[in-house]
Amino acid sequence: MEKSSNLILDVNEFPKKKGQAIVLAIQHVLAMFVACITVPLIVYGRYTVNFGGETVSLSALMLPPTLVSAGIGTLFYLLVTKQKSPMFLASSFAYMAAMAEAIKVDGVYETLADGSVAFSAINLWILPVGMLMVCVVYCLIALLIKIFGVAWLNKLLPPIVVGPVIMVIGLGLAGSAIANLTSASGNGMNYNWCAIISGLFAMIVTALSAHYGKKILSLIPFLIGMVSGYLLAALFTGIGYATNNDYWKVIDFSPLVNLFSNIRVQSFLDYPKFLFLVGAQSNSVVGLSGSAIGQAALIFIPVSLVTVCEHIGDHKNMSGILQRDLLVDPGLSRTLIGDGVATGLSGILCGAANTTYGENVAVVGVTKIASVKVMIIACLMAIALGFLSPIMALTETIPACVTGGVSMILYGFIASSGVKMMINEKIDMAKTKNMFVASVILVAGIGGLVFSFATGKGSVSITSVSVAMILGIVMNLILREKKEKSLSSGNEI
Repeated sequence: MEKSSNLILDVNEFPKKKGQAIVLAIQHVLAMFVACITVPLIVYGRYTVNFGGETVSLSALMLPPTLVSAGIGTLFYLLVTKQKSPMFLASSFAYMAAMAEAIKVDGVYETLADGSVAFSAINLWILPVGMLMVCVVYCLIALLIKIFGVAWLNKLLPPIVVGPVIMVIGLGLAGSAIANLTSASGNGMNYNWCAIISGLFAMIVTALSAHYGKKILSLIPFLIGMVSGYLLAALFTGIGYATNNDYWKVIDFSPLVNLFSNIRVQSFLDYPKFLFLVGAQSNSVVGLSGSAIGQAALIFIPVSLVTVCEHIGDHKNMSGILQRDLLVDPGLSRTLIGDGVATGLSGILCGAANTTYGENVAVVGVTKIASVKVMIIACLMAIALGFLSPIMALTETIPACVTGGVSMILYGFIASSGVKMMINEKIDMAKTKNMFVASVILVAGIGGLVFSFATGKGSVSITSVSVAMILGIVMNLILREKKEKSLSSGNEI
């Protein structure tokens, strides 16, 4: 394999000094860390489960497995792609809305006096089932691409369908970001100005770091933003304790306090509580019904078609950096299988999907280091982090307002990437067909159109994102491009 002139180290090379390799691997871990942990923090943040005889935050339980899943999934991907594609895979934002919806299926809940809903039992088993379905979809598409090429996929999911659907996914999470931004973890208040200021500060610092940062600073803007927001929230919390005023207490430090209140081995090293262990040992998890499996298919499969397009886009970006077409060698069928099986494994371990991370693609692009061996070291570091109790406990204390502030950019970035896709593909929005397709997708998705089908034993629903995609595909297929009218010679004056 001829080395790319665009790189300092190609995929099959390794830094001469081991210390350099470790530093480069740490950069990859830092680039993926915040986005990776944000998924369990937000999706599971409002739920508690009975585990080990205690009522425990579900997000606290799922943080370590999510990091471990990222490392294991990436290692599998690198193996399948013959170590030719230096990608890092971690928890996917595209599936957050689907996960949040799925976990409520068949759940046991009560409506409180203020109108909010409190779940006493949730459906964790539906998540690995849904992710295994995504795995099957990826593998089937890989097989079809191997046999028939990609023309059929481009026809089924052109940019005018995929772009607006991506926008719906990002905008559909906007409410979650704002709800987190306005609440303080330490005092349980639903609207808190200390929390809002901390979150907005994190958002602004993130934007400044990404826009003005140089070298490593530009690669980890979300980490810098969250640390900055956390420090401001810690200052507010300190004032709250000094004045004995709960309103100022933004951060709940109890996870760290509880961890070291009784010093033992688990205070420093502990095994991750994988989702299948929590599901098997907790009485706060409902069993998996046949209708729930049907709903899992309706919830997750349509989203998987969108993430296939994202997968292709990320690999095109990496191909440009490597100056080699990864869709040819190792081939799109291999990269899809690697990504799909990694998602299936991740679903079993933590319930989240895995996806290629643009942040790590950017690290390769900026550093010009494409060494797969460096990526393998980063995978081992991510797995090791899942066993370090102090790191996990500290992560657990990150207040919802800080993740909410950063999420305003993250979710907006998802939505904006849909717009960017249509611009890059030069979609002409002056054409009525394109206007109608995009309009139907946006209104159905953001408006929350759901298809529900009642059965003898309950009902099955298709989520708004899935409905939006289905309607978009149908509109795109039934509306054909108009032929340009030309003036005949008989009409000339």
